[in-house]
This record gives sequence, structure tokens and C-alpha cells, in this order.
Amino acid sequence: MPDRVTAGWNNLLASLTTGIDPKNNEKYVDIGFMGLKGGSGAMLGTDGYDHIGMIDASGGVLDQDYEMFEQQTPHTLIKHELLTDSAGAGEWRGGLGVETIFRIGSDDTQLVTFGDGDFEPAFGLFGGGEGGLNFIRLHYPDGQTVVPKNKDLITGVPMGTTYHQVASGGGGYGDPKKRDRKLLADEIRNGVITLESARRDYGYEAA
Repeated sequence: MPDRVTAGWNNLLASLTTGIDPKNNEKYVDIGFMGLKGGSGAMLGTDGYDHIGMIDASGGVLDQDYEMFEQQTPHTLIKHELLTDSAGAGEWRGGLGVETIFRIGSDDTQLVTFGDGDFEPAFGLFGGGEGGLNFIRLHYPDGQTVVPKNKDLITGVPMGTTYHQVASGGGGYGDPKKRDRKLLADEIRNGVITLESARRDYGYEAA
């Protein structure tokens, strides 16, 4: 039933941080809802859903509240936004993924990761393109970069480490060259797709 199936959805890649919050000297545990799950797959007549977030809430809860995140953890949010060019190209494109960056504010932090999507992207259908790959990277203050596995435990993460996560996009559906040109122009202007990607993946030529 090709008119009723969706292209591949972004796979869940999640993380949990725990440690002692120096603000109150109490233990905290935080599940990183901001980076749980990226975009859904497109289907006939419909683009994918941008940044699904917490999948078991069926899209009802996308993210942690930013201010509460900083109050209830020692971390400082640096960036959280939809990620340009993360969705699979198609006559109907996949949903966009999301990029999250925060600075870890506790010493001797533990990080647990679980999920997938870091080596196999969301698939496209009927000529649609794949979404991007997930990743989590830890940039330590001494310049070292640690890339956790998709099921991992990292101990002794120092204060001041930058946590960088991408929960990428869903797969596209149908031939990208058939995508509506006015819609593409709007998406280029709004930063959903770069002009370079529009030319490469959609055969777009600016007027």
C-alpha cells in the first residue's frame, strides 16, 4: 500500500546525566528530552513531522522547558534548534532533526547513552533520500573529544565539558525533483534547506 506507508523515522538516541549539583550539593538525574528523537518520515502528500521529541508522548511533549532544565540541573543550555538539511529529500521531505548543545556543570559526571541511528539513517521511499545520522559528542575542557557508543556508560566527565547532540531527520518520500518550487524557495529563505542542498538534492535553480 504505497500510498499509506511512511519513509523511515529517525531512530531514538538518548542520554542521561547524573552527578552532584554544586549549587546545592545534591544529586541530580536528568534524561535529555531535548535530543531524544528527530524527525519522522514523509508519506504521500505529507512532509514528515519536525523533531518528534519524546516519542511516548505522541508529540505532545517536544522538549524540556529551558529554564527548568537549568534550574533542576547544573547544566547551561547553549543551543537547541531545528537542524538545517537534516531531513531526507523528497517530493515530500522528511521531518527535520534537532541540534542540542549544553555545558555540563557538575564534576565527575556520569553519562549513559542508549538508542540507535548513529550508523544507519532513516530510509527514504520511492526515490526519497535518507535522513542524517545521530551522534553524541563530549568535548572536554582539555581539548579531548569523546564519542560515546549508542549503548554506553561514560564516567568521570569533568565540569565544563560541552555536550553536543544531533537527533537527525526522517526519510523523504518520492522524487525530490518533483517538489513544489515555491515551497522550496520558502524553505531556503527560512533556513530549512540550504541553497547548496536544494541544488544538489532537488535540482533547484534560483529564478
